[in-house]
Amino acid sequence: MNITYTTDISRVDWAALKAAVSADDFDNGRTPAQMRISCENSAVNIFAYAGEEIVGNARALSDGVCNAYVVDVWTKTPYRNRGIARRMMEMIFERVPGQHVYLAAGEEVEALYAKLGFTRWDVGMGRVVGQWLQPE
Repeated sequence: MNITYTTDISRVDWAALKAAVSADDFDNGRTPAQMRISCENSAVNIFAYAGEEIVGNARALSDGVCNAYVVDVWTKTPYRNRGIARRMMEMIFERVPGQHVYLAAGEEVEALYAKLGFTRWDVGMGRVVGQWLQPE
């Protein structure tokens, strides 16, 4: 099947995206509305479609100058190992020239990101401020 890519968030069926990531064990608890808001507030959004079915997404937060942070890189399980995540990442890179791109990834996907030029950094920390996922 031919995979198409878009940066257009107006086409996204947020309920369908939520259902797809939930079914694929990639749900971090956001509601469809919160997923939409997350994308609206991102510098770059990439969505992959097989026909009308959403099969991948990735987004980047950026200061527009020197730093970008990639989050929510997901490819639906039956579509993995077909270059979809690679293409979404390449599309992000095209939109953040000159910026340091950072991401947090588990060991299971480290090889993919190494092929894209990422190197392991041993320091990374995080903190949730207040309650995780504020009520809508």
